[in-house]
Amino acid sequence: MLFRKLGIATIVTIYLLVLAGGIVRSTGSGMGCPDWPKCFGMLVPPTDVTQLPANYQEIYAEKLHGEVEFNVTKTWIEYANRLLGALTGIIVFATFISSFFYYWKKDRAIVYLSFLGVILIGANGVLGKYVVDSFLKPGVVTMHMLLAILVIFVLLYAIARGWSEVIITENVEHKNTITKLLIVVLIVSTSQILIGTQVREAIDKIIANPFFGYNRSTWIEQMGLPFYIHRSFSIIVLGLHIFLIWMLQKNTKQTGLISTFTKALVIMVIVEILTGIIMAYFGVPAYIQPVHLTLAIISVGIQFVLLLLLNFKNVTRFSES
Repeated sequence: MLFRKLGIATIVTIYLLVLAGGIVRSTGSGMGCPDWPKCFGMLVPPTDVTQLPANYQEIYAEKLHGEVEFNVTKTWIEYANRLLGALTGIIVFATFISSFFYYWKKDRAIVYLSFLGVILIGANGVLGKYVVDSFLKPGVVTMHMLLAILVIFVLLYAIARGWSEVIITENVEHKNTITKLLIVVLIVSTSQILIGTQVREAIDKIIANPFFGYNRSTWIEQMGLPFYIHRSFSIIVLGLHIFLIWMLQKNTKQTGLISTFTKALVIMVIVEILTGIIMAYFGVPAYIQPVHLTLAIISVGIQFVLLLLLNFKNVTRFSES
């Protein structure tokens, strides 16, 4: 069915967009295009400084606080991020249109959820413009991330309902207890991601410092409280995940979707911890930052899917057999 295929494509592109956004932040390309939706006033950004007006620094000085220097790599990284964002919006809208044709008479909740996804994607696009206009203002970036997570949850719920006719879940004992535990893990994991955005904002301040900004080995010691909260909180997150995974494996008697997503969560948690260790002890490598963020977002997505699968009878039209 087209809706199901588009739904999966939507989730994949959103995760790719999160990865692209992480690359933008880790490479310092957030202001690679100082205006929006155009880039240096062009629909297609320049590939060389000679394509810009001679006084381009004066034109964009106010937007960039007087610190504008054309960098073709950063410009195109930011522009690619915007193109991927536009593609994601198109796919989300196509998912909504397909939901209308397939489910308006069968399950209107899917249509409403898909439409809400379109609204939230649009709102996040507008917020992305404000991120640029506000010169990566602290708090705005965090809200941008929170809204992206909300989009993922809404669309995952819509997709789960769309797959409800063909999915059969395993029997799980102590389902209510595990559901409550999953909700706690979801809240804690999301909070950890938001704390991580505060760490990223602290890095932005360090980068702006001409003395420390180009020496990654000194970043950790300069971050201060946000980093230590994030690092300490990760112990709680790890402990909750270990308990959750143990509970799921202990109480799931058959092999099926729930056990498959449980194994996927194990992998995500292990790799996420490894990337965190690399960042903490190897000078915050630029190539690890976006991977660390994307794995975290994928993890909460898996948690949400597990929550839906555990309660499929209540959250979809499907009756467990």
